[in-house]
Amino acid sequence: MAVNLIETWYIVLGLINLGLIIFSIKFFIPRNFFKEKIGILKLINANFIYILIIVGVVTLHLIEVNLIDPHTTEFVGYDFTNNIKDIEGDFVYWFSQHWTPVLVYFFVLIYIAIYSFTLWFSPIYFILTNNKKAMKTLAYGLLLIYVIALPFYLFLPITNVYTYYSVNSALETVIPSVESFFYSTTTQNNCLPSLHTAMTILIAYSVSLTGNKKLTYFVYLIMILVIISVIYLSIHWVLDVISGALLSIGVILILRRYIRAEHNE
Repeated sequence: MAVNLIETWYIVLGLINLGLIIFSIKFFIPRNFFKEKIGILKLINANFIYILIIVGVVTLHLIEVNLIDPHTTEFVGYDFTNNIKDIEGDFVYWFSQHWTPVLVYFFVLIYIAIYSFTLWFSPIYFILTNNKKAMKTLAYGLLLIYVIALPFYLFLPITNVYTYYSVNSALETVIPSVESFFYSTTTQNNCLPSLHTAMTILIAYSVSLTGNKKLTYFVYLIMILVIISVIYLSIHWVLDVISGALLSIGVILILRRYIRAEHNE
């Protein structure tokens, strides 16, 4: 039964992504885009260094989660979650005690499906439209965010909210057994800063550089919903979100100065 539910949700998530692709082609891709001859290999070659950076960071993250993090957590031997809880109290936990099924399903889909779609669709859109500035901002931004966040993930273990309070996972409730996959790409104590928060802000800013207003409005809406979702689903502490937002904004300010200076040379 559980296997059937997992397979069903894979199909559902696949259909959601397919629907988003069709929706994006209809509303976000310029009308004359498909009339133009596009040299895919040429575009990939032009953005190769940025693609390599993104793939490298993702690979490093998977290595950190699956191979390095368990050892550093054991080495540190202390969970700093109590310190976070002493600062902000039970604010996020309160949401888990007042979940509404419709909102839980909605925000789980935002967190799992829609956010993931923006992660892979944005760089592909930048490559196909040959928008090097947006692609460079995304790649270098991802690299800086992860390099700065990595020491916190390794040496400042902070458990997510629902695990800390022994609350049933909203993700698992909506998509049974999803955490077996989800926690192959992250850990329960890589919370501060919130990578979901940092990345969704970076993506929104990168997309805004394309000048595509419809797509920009869409990703900014998703940015807001993702940030709400990590709190409503009792995944991240408020300090995780604040630190993730400050990290992303700081990196964006650095990149704005660097990329502007580079183009002025």
